[in-house]
Formats: sequence, structure tokens, C-alpha cells
Amino acid sequence: MSENKVSENKVSENKRDYEVGRGKPPVHSRFKKGQSGNPRGPRPKDLPALLVEALNEKVVVTIDGESREITKREAVATQLVNKSAGADLRATRMLIDTLKDAEKKAGVTQPPEPAPFTAADEEVMATFIARLRQSWEEELRERGTQSAGSSPER
Repeated sequence: MSENKVSENKVSENKRDYEVGRGKPPVHSRFKKGQSGNPRGPRPKDLPALLVEALNEKVVVTIDGESREITKREAVATQLVNKSAGADLRATRMLIDTLKDAEKKAGVTQPPEPAPFTAADEEVMATFIARLRQSWEEELRERGTQSAGSSPER
């Protein structure tokens, strides 16, 4: 008698005379036995999403003898600034470019061009240069008289 019920279920599924609804999908759209529900797997992430995810990962670093947990993003920025401060020209160029991009995105405007020197500015600069030359000449004269007096005669 149980064989009779099984054969009736197979026949009724093929003829689609059973009720389709919640928990009872159509036969043609059911998962096949032994086959995954998502054979192609999850969608791959795009590059920006991968970069953001990687940069937000935490790493343990030692700063001034103290272990701290910071993001990779913070570590990269710190290394870039430190190399730039150590006179690495490539790092300095990258840092300046990065800052310019960040300022553009933030909407920060460039500082205005400095105003050209006025006649009063030129006069002040000329006076300063004259005083500087005078003090150098006096210093050179003093050194010349000191070295002439202290040098042994031959």
C-alpha cells in the first residue's frame, strides 16, 4: 500500500496537479538532488570594496615601546608621513598628491596668492639687506684683525 502512495505522488508531481504555495515550489524550480543552491557562489566584491575592507583591518604595532591596535589605514598614513619627514622624495610627492586630492574632495580652496611687494616693502627689504651687509663686513674686519694679530710670523 505504501508503494501505491509513492507512485501516486510521482505522477501527481509530474502532472502539476498539486497545490503550489509556501514551502511547495513548482517542480521545475526545485533544487536537484546533489546540486548546490548557488552553483556560481557569492558575487565577487569590486576592487574599492576590497580595498576599504583591507584598510579597515586591525593590526598590532609598537609605537614608542607600547603595543597598540590600529587600522592598516592608520599604519599606512603614519609610514607615509614618517618617510616623508625622513627626506624620502617619493613619499613626500605621494603625501602632497594625497593631500591635494583630499582637499579637493573636502572642498577646501587653495590659499590666495600673496600680494606683490609694495614700495614700502621694498624699502624695508633694502634697509634690512644694507644692515645685514654692514654687520657681515664688520664681522669680517674683526676676524681679519684677530687672525692677523694671532698668526705667527715666519
